[in-house]
Amino acid sequence: MYLPCEAIARYILPVFRSIIAKDLVEKYGLTQVEAAKRLGTTQAAVSQYVHSKRGYGSLGQFENAMPNIRKYASKTAKRIASEDISSDEVMRVFCELCRELRKSG
Repeated sequence: MYLPCEAIARYILPVFRSIIAKDLVEKYGLTQVEAAKRLGTTQAAVSQYVHSKRGYGSLGQFENAMPNIRKYASKTAKRIASEDISSDEVMRVFCELCRELRKSG
């Protein structure tokens, strides 16, 4: 049995990170190394996110959640790019997304 937050963290968090990583590199012009530093991950992970080799595979039943995921991830990427958000605030944003997704079913 999974709690709702466990399922969302397991299936949605990788997609959320993937969108942020892609935005940081493609939209905001950060290098993969810089994006990795800001995300607290490795350059190799960012490369996999950018090339869609990581993050989207587990989406499955949550496909209908993509508009909300994209909205929250895009706003977060913008704030990360401008260095206007702490890692604690990123966690709070993800918790807001989790609550939103649970409300919408």
